[in-house]
Amino acid sequence: MKKQFKLTKEGIEEMEAEKLQLIASRGDIAERIKIAREFGDLSENAEYSSAKDEQSRAETRIAEIEHILLNTEQIAAPQHKDVVELGNEVTLKGPNGDKTFTVVGPVEADPLEGRVSNESPIGKSLMGQKVGDEVEIVTPASTTTYTIKSVV
Repeated sequence: MKKQFKLTKEGIEEMEAEKLQLIASRGDIAERIKIAREFGDLSENAEYSSAKDEQSRAETRIAEIEHILLNTEQIAAPQHKDVVELGNEVTLKGPNGDKTFTVVGPVEADPLEGRVSNESPIGKSLMGQKVGDEVEIVTPASTTTYTIKSVV
C-alpha cells in the first residue's frame, strides 16, 4: 500500500516551485560538469566530484518531490473551528506565554516556522482537542501543560 502524503495547498505549491527550481538548475550543473571534465584526470578532480554530487542530490530530490506529489492528498479546509484537525492554526496558553502552531502533515512540518506534524508529540497531543481543553505536551526536554486558547 502506498503512503499518502497530506499537504496543504501552500505546501503543494512550495514543492512544485522547488521542483521547477531544481529542474532549472540542471543546465548550470551540466555546464559545471563539462568545465570540470576539461581539467583532466577525473579521479583527482574535486570540481568534477563536487558537480557530480550536486547533480545526484538534485536528481534525487526531484524524484522524491515527484513521488510525494503523485501520492498527495490535499488537506481540506478544516471543518470545525473548535476542534483541532489537520490544517488548523492553534494558539496555546502556557506558563511562558502563548504559542501558536499550524497542524500539518509530516512532509510540511517545520517547528521553527510554527508548523507541527500531526504525527509529532505536539501534534498528537493537539489532534481532536477543543478550545478550553488542557493538553499535556511531552517533549524530550520537558512536559508542559497548555490550555487551547483558539482554533482557527
